[in-house]
Amino acid sequence: MRHLWSLLAGIVAAPLVWILLALGQDGSTSTITTWADTSTFNTARLIEPAVYLGAAGIALGVLATLRWSPLGPLVAGLLLMAPYVGMFIAPLRVRSAVPGGWRLFGDPLPLRLPLDNGTLFFLGLLLAMAAFSLQRWRRWPVAFAGTRGGSGLDDTDPDLFTGLPADPDTRPPTLAYPPAEPPASFGSPRPGDVPTAGQSPWSSPPAPYRPDGTAE
Repeated sequence: MRHLWSLLAGIVAAPLVWILLALGQDGSTSTITTWADTSTFNTARLIEPAVYLGAAGIALGVLATLRWSPLGPLVAGLLLMAPYVGMFIAPLRVRSAVPGGWRLFGDPLPLRLPLDNGTLFFLGLLLAMAAFSLQRWRRWPVAFAGTRGGSGLDDTDPDLFTGLPADPDTRPPTLAYPPAEPPASFGSPRPGDVPTAGQSPWSSPPAPYRPDGTAE
């Protein structure tokens, strides 16, 4: 279904872009030429052709960059390139087949202008390059509903990490007091200072010491 919608979008976009380009290029060229001839300018007159050109650029950008099937950009590119390619075969016949006296919203519509200056071939080739991306022909992966980040894993599941190998340097947790392990730098522990495993070190008072430093 996505290939069908992309194909329809390409068929509609090709003539629409051609019309917008003709209006924008003609308005921009005539406006700037008048400024150069009269040495005066009014930038407000450039807004209308800029809107036409901007709309054509948006249409091409949406067709070429969205995650659609590349069938639409390919078809639109071939339709835009076909008239210019026909100029190599029968240039006069192809050019005369393009209407030259139409008007739209009171403005002249020179459809031959984008054909004569090669804009149609340039843009058509850009769109046709989308067909060379193999990834765009494949369906994009869809994230599963109800998962976080679309990874398909729930990090709150207590059984998620069951069966993983245990870290040999990590001891299992316990609620008992750990056995006392005196530092090696202080020598052997004194008998009165070593608590038994599972008891508090403060369960019995420390033994008194003699002046020489040994326990009684």
